[in-house]
Amino acid sequence: MAEMMRQEVMMEPKKIIFRDVPIPEIGSDQVLVRIKKIGICGSDIHVYHGTHPYTSYPITQGHEVSGQIAKVGEYVKDLKVGQKVTLEPQVFCGRCYPCLHGKYNLCEHLKVFGFQTTGTGSDYFAVDSSKVTPIPDTMTYSEGAMLEPLAVTVHAAKRFPDVKGAKAVVLGCGPIGILLIQSLKALGAEKVMATDISDGRLELASKLGADKVVNTMKEDYKTALLETFGPDKADVVYECAGSDITMDQAIQNARKGSTIILVAVFGKKANVDLAKLNDSELDLNTSMMYRHEDFVDAIRFVQEGKVQLKPLQTAHFAFEDFPKAYEFIDNNRESTMKVIIDVDPNGEE
Repeated sequence: MAEMMRQEVMMEPKKIIFRDVPIPEIGSDQVLVRIKKIGICGSDIHVYHGTHPYTSYPITQGHEVSGQIAKVGEYVKDLKVGQKVTLEPQVFCGRCYPCLHGKYNLCEHLKVFGFQTTGTGSDYFAVDSSKVTPIPDTMTYSEGAMLEPLAVTVHAAKRFPDVKGAKAVVLGCGPIGILLIQSLKALGAEKVMATDISDGRLELASKLGADKVVNTMKEDYKTALLETFGPDKADVVYECAGSDITMDQAIQNARKGSTIILVAVFGKKANVDLAKLNDSELDLNTSMMYRHEDFVDAIRFVQEGKVQLKPLQTAHFAFEDFPKAYEFIDNNRESTMKVIIDVDPNGEE
């Protein structure tokens, strides 16, 4: 009889069950990973509330993940049992135009663990070896589970090609915004101003690298921009709030000829002043997920001490308390950064 494991399944919005299923067999080019930690992100919360536009139910969640290799397939040569790893959760076709040109994060048929295909919310997960990235032994499993959102922000930061020495603004200081502040500084940005409407989030942003923080409920954005950077303003503005208000702040106040990069996911169609965008000849750019080199940089930045992940860890919940984790997030939206699910109770923090 096959050995069994636990698996989380969201049957419908706000309804999570746990079931026993067989531990998966692995193919010759796959590895079996003992899942240790899973992070919950904003997109997971959209799935929980039934507002994610590209996810259907039932679905097993989990795309921000760390674990330990339990078994390797016969053709796997560069990975070994016992290694600490994180997973890159993109499933791409390898045949479409973006894939053939190295931009597999833009695959025409992209699927992501926990959204369009089965996620890692189980004791064990079978995965192609190409999606497994080793992490240093000195890195905790909780940090390993946060490498995926850090890779998001490393990729976003690099979407502005002249980030070294740049003057940058980050609009929105949720987990992605604060990780982006750290990524920008790690990549050599000269000065970063960050905005939010939460003093608590701004305090954390200041501790983790922001040179100037602005509560736009209390201070005028344009005035703060000029006080921070002078009349030349910033070189690049990153929108991490997903709000018409912050996007309008960016467009109306950007230096003519400068760049705005959209990082946040808008839950509804944006009402954007394209006339002003055109009149100022602004470059409106976007950022979508990451590629392997962004994970490599993310690991390096943590190892070099340029990015701190632990201060963003708000709370931990046991695997069977997955529903309580979502309730906690809903009840503590302003003060919550990253909630982590401890799939393996014996996995260290």
